[in-house]
Amino acid sequence: MGTITTRDGTEIYYKDWGSSEAQPLVFHHGWPLSADDWDNQMLYFLHRGYRVIAHDRRGHGRSTQTAFGNEMDTYAADVAELATALDLKNAVHIGHSTGGGEVAHYVARAEAGRVAKAVLIGAVPPIMVKSDKNPGGLPIEVFDSFREALVANRAQFFLDVPAGPFYGFNREGAKPSQGVIENWWRQGMMGGAKAHYDCIKAFSETDFTEDLKSIDVPVLVMHGTDDQIVPYADSAPLSVKLLKHGTLKSYEGLPHGMCTTHPEIINPDLLAFIQG
Repeated sequence: MGTITTRDGTEIYYKDWGSSEAQPLVFHHGWPLSADDWDNQMLYFLHRGYRVIAHDRRGHGRSTQTAFGNEMDTYAADVAELATALDLKNAVHIGHSTGGGEVAHYVARAEAGRVAKAVLIGAVPPIMVKSDKNPGGLPIEVFDSFREALVANRAQFFLDVPAGPFYGFNREGAKPSQGVIENWWRQGMMGGAKAHYDCIKAFSETDFTEDLKSIDVPVLVMHGTDDQIVPYADSAPLSVKLLKHGTLKSYEGLPHGMCTTHPEIINPDLLAFIQG
């Protein structure tokens, strides 16, 4: 575990476990979470001989609670600085939700030799917000309501999201885990309110179309069909059509947070793609 300081003075916290000689897997978390959201996957792959790395995005977790740079260009630049600092080569970048957007934006710009493959899980690309170009997207009012809830009572909002749609705990027959809910809240409340507020625009309004078109490495797109946060139909199938070397793997009935609720399904599929 350590930190790097970016060119604009932001401290980015990261975990780095495993041999420096092993192939690196880099995990990118969703909003408003932290590297801790990947603990299950990091331990799984560490025990299979990989070097596993996860960072707290600026404004999130233990990184600087930035009032600036809370948008995709800077997020991707931070990842590039981390990759340089750790001398990551032939890495597999794995991103969930907002982290999937970060992966697409970074991989499209990465130095040659830095990236071997990428994985987008429940990811926000190509673009979430509804427009004439994206008629299947979510209305801007949805994201406005996120901002309003965050300003009004961030602590309560950060309980309501994991207790409800994020993990599908609001579905009939679901068995909510209080530990999972409270861990989501813990991660969220570690971050900065200003950065979290800004990031809503970053994950909902950034258009990743050109990023996806320009990525040359193999990309696995994994998405649950009952994703209530990033609706399936307007994301994964559209992303795969834009990718040169994309593979779509859909998970019937699984929620947005399926890496946490169903790691016994997700982890082996990730391993198969990484080894394939």
